[in-house]
Amino acid sequence: MKTLIIYYSYSGKTKVFAEKKAHELDAKACQVMEKKARSKFNAYVFGSHAAMRQNQSDIIPLDVDLMDYDTIIIAGPIWAGLPAPAVNSIISLLPTGKEVEVYFTSGSGKSKGQEKVKNLILEKGCSFSGYHDVKESEIQA
Repeated sequence: MKTLIIYYSYSGKTKVFAEKKAHELDAKACQVMEKKARSKFNAYVFGSHAAMRQNQSDIIPLDVDLMDYDTIIIAGPIWAGLPAPAVNSIISLLPTGKEVEVYFTSGSGKSKGQEKVKNLILEKGCSFSGYHDVKESEIQA
């Protein structure tokens, strides 16, 4: 089974986590970038507000074909208790029939959107294999 870890990282912590996880699982890692870079102010004020509304952001087209993978692991930061907008964009790209697992990083290690994320993934016709909160202080470089 081929596994892809697709992630969005604003501060760099999720990148460290995702690349380590990819190494552990012998998986490919693919970083998602937003088309427009966010300032700290934009990320924490407007980005958090967009996350609360479950909005997506414009991302640069992927350089991988998601159809080539059996399992897709999504990793990203939590803003205002919910996935960052770029993570919602990742979920929107999921092809039907994939096994999907998610890891969310945050300062507190707690999120509140578990059922919403699970339902978005199931609506894409994918199977949902797990939801994990990761406290940023536990991420080792």
